[in-house]
Amino acid sequence: MNADINFYFDPVCPFAWMTSKWVRQVQAQRDYTVDWRFISLRQVNADIDYDAHFPPEYEAGHTAGLRLLRVAAKARAEHGRESIARLYKACGTHIFETAPDTDQGTEEEVRERRGTREFVEPVLAEAGLPLELAEALDDESWDLEIRQETDEALALTGKDVGTPIIHFEPPAGVAFFGPVISRLPDGESAAELWDHVVGLARFPGFAELKRSLREQPQLPAFGVAADTVGQQEDWHGGSRRQKK
Repeated sequence: MNADINFYFDPVCPFAWMTSKWVRQVQAQRDYTVDWRFISLRQVNADIDYDAHFPPEYEAGHTAGLRLLRVAAKARAEHGRESIARLYKACGTHIFETAPDTDQGTEEEVRERRGTREFVEPVLAEAGLPLELAEALDDESWDLEIRQETDEALALTGKDVGTPIIHFEPPAGVAFFGPVISRLPDGESAAELWDHVVGLARFPGFAELKRSLREQPQLPAFGVAADTVGQQEDWHGGSRRQKK
């Protein structure tokens, strides 16, 4: 697919979700085409000892993300690349756009549930896709394709990154991790922000503009309303890893 933007996402990453919402705003204003591609945080961290390096709920969350990407890979193979825009939108809405349900158990249990048929079947229905695609949750044969696309994304940016990765004006354009945003711009601000980012991306010598302090994203899943500012956290190393 020849697209204006290649957007690499893991469905369980809140910052990828926030950036995707902004990209959809810009897409509507500028008539861009977007190819929604895969990057698996579980595969990126395949050699990491989760117990030693991450908060306790992260392994369950990243594993659920890989399971959801298997469903997405099967959907793409059987229903075309255009199906991923609908599937990712439905998935992100179910994960991030509802307030936390305190009856669902611990944070680890909530994240683990995202990789189950109970979670994914309503997502598929909302995306207008067959519920039978949920069978791919346990199908590891899709992992090679997801691994290849993950490696493709990292080859564009280098390995010390997270999600999302955006490839501007592929194949010749440059790719970057992010931009990471915690608030969603509105109206003209969305396109204005996009123009600034693309301006940097088009300069061949530009490599990085970064700060590790992030606000919790303005998403109901984090209890942060659209008119409030989330608490700042230090995402050293581009993640919530507790040590290198």
